[in-house]
Amino acid sequence: MSGEIEEAQDSNGTDAAQIISPNNDHSVTLGDDEIRHLNDAVCSLPSHAVKDLHSAGVCIRCIFRLFGIHDHAYFRSTLSPSVMCNILGEGDSSSSESKESELKPEVCRICLGILQFTYRDEKEMLVKRKNGDELAASIAELLRQEGHQIDGFSLEVSIPPIIFENEQAVRLYMKKKYGSELWFQDRLSECISTKDALKFAIVNPLETILDVKSGPSSVRVRLTYTETKPSIKPSKSVDRNEETNNGLDTVHVELVGNGTGCCNLSLGQGSPSSGRSSTGLAELESSECSNFPLKRVNEPCHLVFVYYRAPMYFGGRYLKFSRNVSQTRWIIDDERMGEASIEEIIGGNILPMCQGESYKFHAAGREDIDVRMLGSGRPFLIEVQNARKVPSEALIKEIETRMNNLEGKLVGVKNLSLVTSHSWDLMREGEAEKQKQYCALVWISRPLEDEDMQCIASHKDLRFLSSHLMCSIIWFFYSWTANFAENPSKGASPPESTRTRKDDTLVRVFPITMKTEQITGSSQYFLLHLCTQAGTYIKEFVHGDLGRTHPSIGSILRCRAEILQLDVTDVKMDCFLAE
Repeated sequence: MSGEIEEAQDSNGTDAAQIISPNNDHSVTLGDDEIRHLNDAVCSLPSHAVKDLHSAGVCIRCIFRLFGIHDHAYFRSTLSPSVMCNILGEGDSSSSESKESELKPEVCRICLGILQFTYRDEKEMLVKRKNGDELAASIAELLRQEGHQIDGFSLEVSIPPIIFENEQAVRLYMKKKYGSELWFQDRLSECISTKDALKFAIVNPLETILDVKSGPSSVRVRLTYTETKPSIKPSKSVDRNEETNNGLDTVHVELVGNGTGCCNLSLGQGSPSSGRSSTGLAELESSECSNFPLKRVNEPCHLVFVYYRAPMYFGGRYLKFSRNVSQTRWIIDDERMGEASIEEIIGGNILPMCQGESYKFHAAGREDIDVRMLGSGRPFLIEVQNARKVPSEALIKEIETRMNNLEGKLVGVKNLSLVTSHSWDLMREGEAEKQKQYCALVWISRPLEDEDMQCIASHKDLRFLSSHLMCSIIWFFYSWTANFAENPSKGASPPESTRTRKDDTLVRVFPITMKTEQITGSSQYFLLHLCTQAGTYIKEFVHGDLGRTHPSIGSILRCRAEILQLDVTDVKMDCFLAE
């Protein structure tokens, strides 16, 4: 575009810069008082150094930040080239040359247009904002279009590393040229970074427009600036050629010999290279520079706005009343297993309430599709990504009631609430140590006798020998997690378990309490109530898994035993309980 600035327009055909209505104008304009203050600020700086930088293509905001000017108004105001030329005495603003410069301002050779509020948008259109207020207004308007409910925000800025390198090179030039002058040490030691200067320009207007405060917040506004056309990676090598460069070292890109006994500082757009800002500057200090005609920058940075909210968590306990509902969505060969899933029922109701993009379902363990979850329920978390709305307590309770009244009564929800991410850690910590209660409907191949009931109740701590590979793997995981949480230095030694090489089995010792309940009118059917800890496979414990789990109910009673139905009646965890 050779420095041309296109008029940016929004989808309605109006100027994109005119987002703030006239009745709600928060922009900062330069009146007579502001011009006097600006003139005083410029006059307080060494005029020869300011003119040197300004004439070399450095924007006035970069000059202010290099000299440590902290007044936020200068970063928010509309600082036109003609006003600056008048203050610096560099020309008449009424001249055709000044007017042309006003219409086609040059991209700053340090910040690449960031502090001039000039950028390429996602559609590669060239956008020019007059000041920080207009940029803040465009950010606020996009936030509103996204429908975000905001009670605060944090601003994140990412800029190309080449800007820092350009700034360092300019500071080095000034050190070489003005380092002996009294003002140098005091002024350049207070340099403001490009990121901070940009925040000075837009944070306060954003707070005013959105009517919220900035700071640590779940709502993030991220501005990512990248070079529009990165150039070839520069070389850091030093060529010594006394005949062509009068004995001076030439550092490619940073210093380019001009054959006049000095070196020109070249600060065009380029890709960052590792170590260049430190090693390159060390090499630069060995040279003497008297001027630095900066390379003209034709294209400003490319800017992408990203608005997102940190994950929002909803915790509670679910109950499962159906034996044909899986915990998570279960598809095999494009065929759904079960009539529904807990994940879809709960997540599908919470997501629209938050107007989020997606959700993840987490639970403290799981049960098989044919096992009901009763009693106090199983703790769960729904993690909503980029939620646009923060639901009220009343709305959350309304959603809970709606899920509990769904047709078919497949799933129930208890104690649903908005929780913090810390609840995730609490749920994971308690998962390995939790105790669970079960009720199993058992059939045996002979009539149940009173002695059988006493025998079952007498078994407390059982030493299991299991060669079922999956059981062994899962038990190892649960026991290792619990052991590691108590003492990380011990490593992965599962407590109270030993592995035998002969038949690749795992010996597991864990407490268990059992009692039986006879079913009236049946001698071979009974209810088995158990309380045990995480990692126990109740089905295998009852039927013995073809002899791979010992002892089992079948081996204890010395008969064949089969489990017909299983319910989880309680998950003992101090997590998401009613207050």
